Amino acid sequence: MPTIHDVAREAGVSASTVSRALSGSRKVRPELVRRVSEAAEALGYRHNAVARALRTNRSDTIGMVVPQISNPYFPLLVEAVERRLQRSDIELLLCDSNRDVAVEARRLQALVDRQVDGIIISPLDAVASARAVRSTGERVPLIQVDRRVEGAVSDWVGADDDAGISQLVDLLVARGRRGLVLVSSAFTNSSAVARAQAFEAALARHGLSPARSPLLGSFEVAWGLEAARRLTRREAGAAEVDGVVCGNDVIALGMLRGLRLAGVRVPDDMAVTGFDDIAFAEISDPPLTTVRQPWEAMADECVRLLLRADPVPGPRGIAVAPVLRIRESTPVERSEP
Repeated sequence: MPTIHDVAREAGVSASTVSRALSGSRKVRPELVRRVSEAAEALGYRHNAVARALRTNRSDTIGMVVPQISNPYFPLLVEAVERRLQRSDIELLLCDSNRDVAVEARRLQALVDRQVDGIIISPLDAVASARAVRSTGERVPLIQVDRRVEGAVSDWVGADDDAGISQLVDLLVARGRRGLVLVSSAFTNSSAVARAQAFEAALARHGLSPARSPLLGSFEVAWGLEAARRLTRREAGAAEVDGVVCGNDVIALGMLRGLRLAGVRVPDDMAVTGFDDIAFAEISDPPLTTVRQPWEAMADECVRLLLRADPVPGPRGIAVAPVLRIRESTPVERSEP
């Protein structure tokens, strides 16, 4: 296995010059960097990134922890973060907490042990994740994205849930729907809580109340199917529901399928909206009206906050407005009389 001294002999420089050239030091002339790089490639030498991190106190690596990578929303967010990091020549280490706060805590500790320069996390649980997130943030720069734990723990970047839900409710009301219900996740994460609060507030601005209590489960297709089954039960005295605001697109996809199985026409009998604009939203049957998450903007803000040279004291929150995407799961615009 070639060593740094082999590369030095091949390039005709000292071992210290090889080390500086391969670590990206600005003190090495471009011509020497080229010679060292060519020699390293010819010999098949790989620079020891761990040793470099020990010397420079930087690993040029950011860690990221998400609650469930199988949720189609999170790969889109991860890809946006990775694209942004690539522009700064920084690598990404991705961890999945598998919807388990104990696993999440171990993933955070593993990233700290690997001396990452910062961590981006979408916490699993607003309460149960708080201790590990807070402890990690005391040891390494940390940004929460999309979701956040309770308390002023760190900077947060995410979609403006209030703006997104408001756009959806306004659309449904403008198109003649009055019996609206929220189908979302249980209030274990901040996104579910924020979207439920936004739903109530948006209805109130129109002088409306929910057609029934929110149906709360999980951000999964199976919950959308089950919620559709519950909504289509014929219960005496129950208010008529003609519009469903889903907490995310995945629930909405299950809802569309469940309503179809029950013989409910979308949007004629019941309108359905989502939240996120994942790839499946455009090809569902019917195509799903939703709001598009600002992944690129959120990624830019996360990386900017982590890499800023002059940290600003005190946690800050940055909410980026999502964009309404109107498709066939909501009624067409009513013509003026």
